[in-house]
Amino acid sequence: MELSDLNGQANINLVFEACLLAGKIMVENGSEMYRVEDTMRRIANNGGVKEAQIFTTTTVITIGTFDAPNTQLIQINNRKIDLEKIARVNSASRDFAHHRIDLTELITRLIQIDKNAPTFPFWWQLLSAGLVSATLMILFSGHYDWYDLPIAFVIGMLGFFINDYIDNLIQIQFISQFTASLAIGIFTILAVRFNLGHSVNNIVIGAVMPLVPGVPLTNALRDLLAGHLMSGITRGVEATLSAGAIGSGIALVFHFLT
Repeated sequence: MELSDLNGQANINLVFEACLLAGKIMVENGSEMYRVEDTMRRIANNGGVKEAQIFTTTTVITIGTFDAPNTQLIQINNRKIDLEKIARVNSASRDFAHHRIDLTELITRLIQIDKNAPTFPFWWQLLSAGLVSATLMILFSGHYDWYDLPIAFVIGMLGFFINDYIDNLIQIQFISQFTASLAIGIFTILAVRFNLGHSVNNIVIGAVMPLVPGVPLTNALRDLLAGHLMSGITRGVEATLSAGAIGSGIALVFHFLT
């Protein structure tokens, strides 16, 4: 193989590395598949690899080209929602497209985004979960029962904390959601029995809202409409299982404690 061929293959490998890393970050943090493929294809085109062949699923991403004999893939192990990382990947790809950074700098920046992207402190996330629980309890209950608002705020925070703790401990999303919803149901029934709240139903409706898989369900529908049938069905099943885990935890508590 000639030196020019070796250099060309090395450049293709770098482009593939950048594409796969960008795609991995986006899939792991809740991006739609058509957005993932569009970003990867733009990076490949601007890196000199034309007509890149990209196949994305929720568990693996594959990229290849007709001009090179090799195909590369990367495995997706974790999935969560972090729109900050998606926005930063898009920003890095645009900087690369406008030649503000080169390919090596793009890869370095993507690695930094994957490992060191800023996030909100956990206590902010807890407060946000409580705020979402309290406000949505009022919205979905249909009347302004301010007496239940503080306890919905507290139980919503506790449920979010338990879900995060169990998820970090065993890293099985459905078990963490089931355990958190179970705890929410128990705390709510105890709160009403000790006259800290009025309506079990209203408090539960609000407190489980931070656990509801709204973004995965939305992305599943968008993937299906965009023609990504495998990813759409997979994400739809995942969202359905999450909703089932949450509902099962609440139903179990209601069955035995009410």
